[in-house]
Amino acid sequence: MKFLFDNESFSFETLRTAGFANYGGADLGEIIATARNITEGDEESWHRSWKATAERVRGIGERALADGHRVSAREALLRASNYYRTAEFFLRENPAADPEVTLLSTRSRDAFATAAGLFDMPVEAVDIPYEDTTLPGYLYLVDGSGTPRPTVVYTSGYDSTLEESYFAVGAAALRRGYHVLAFDGPGQGAVLREQKLVFRPDWEAVTTPVVDYAVSRPEIAGDGIVLFGYSLGGYLVARSAAFEHRVAALILDDGVHDFHAAFDRMLPPALERWIDEERDDVAVPVLTMLSGTGTGTQVRWALRNGVWAMGAASFADLVRKTRAYTLDGIADRITAPTLIMDAENDQFLKGQPHLVEKALTNASATLVTLTEAEGADEHCHMGAMGRAHQVMFDWLDSTLAATA
Repeated sequence: MKFLFDNESFSFETLRTAGFANYGGADLGEIIATARNITEGDEESWHRSWKATAERVRGIGERALADGHRVSAREALLRASNYYRTAEFFLRENPAADPEVTLLSTRSRDAFATAAGLFDMPVEAVDIPYEDTTLPGYLYLVDGSGTPRPTVVYTSGYDSTLEESYFAVGAAALRRGYHVLAFDGPGQGAVLREQKLVFRPDWEAVTTPVVDYAVSRPEIAGDGIVLFGYSLGGYLVARSAAFEHRVAALILDDGVHDFHAAFDRMLPPALERWIDEERDDVAVPVLTMLSGTGTGTQVRWALRNGVWAMGAASFADLVRKTRAYTLDGIADRITAPTLIMDAENDQFLKGQPHLVEKALTNASATLVTLTEAEGADEHCHMGAMGRAHQVMFDWLDSTLAATA
């Protein structure tokens, strides 16, 4: 689906940002006005234009808050948070040391935190114990009654953040009577940027402490914990469920059996062979060339983001690391009912949801493909959040009712 840009990555990321308008995360006019100031494929103009919009909209929110207009402040700050995230997206040349990455990420988090304090329902910032530290999170509650309710636990993906949780699943869940517990894990959001913790393939080591925390909360029904995986999170929560069996259901948005397949789609076969053979004398220079300014935006971004988020020593090391992110040999241990979402034209992981369905031999698996005709064919159904959430929560309502 081409949206405002011919550049595939610019188009997709703009659609992603605009799609959050369903839940107050964007305004279409702001999206169009911002896109007009961006040169096709020019990452600097992308950064500059989205930052300017984020700053302007944050100013609106801060003035509204100072004047006592809580709803206006909340709405503007939600949009600003999303726009700051978008402005930071392509800053991947040296993100660990880039002060602009720190600035934009912090402003995205701060804008969202202020907005969350203005919600009509309770939102609690939480710290979830994990190894020798804690993971930052939000517990979104339907109301303040303390009534135990089924709860969706949000796990984000390769580049998504805790703050996205409200738009990706939180608002839709709350409207349907589900609490939501969201967090940044290793390799994600503030945990990557501030704690310098990188991704790990054995995500059950992350999910189990999160579930431990969830069952300690009186507002969360222990028999109604639902794991929701967003993008790469579709692999992470499926992997977790092979070992963590205190979950009532899984929603994979979308299904990922083998994350390395995303790199298989992007890289030439000869280069993959050199990487497998650890011919870094050849592979590293070629990958460096591919990540240069003359290549596709998507390949360049994926390599640079991955080196950072996965703690890789080089592009070749990154590609090798992704091979550990697979359900091979463990998928048959998953027993929870599972909804596997599939996007007809997923440009990153096409075909992966079907592999997950085939691998879940000991779980009730439902595969749903959303299509181009519905406007829901992009990765994670960006731009069609309402349709995707209707499928997810209608399935979840029926699944939990059947097991009650």
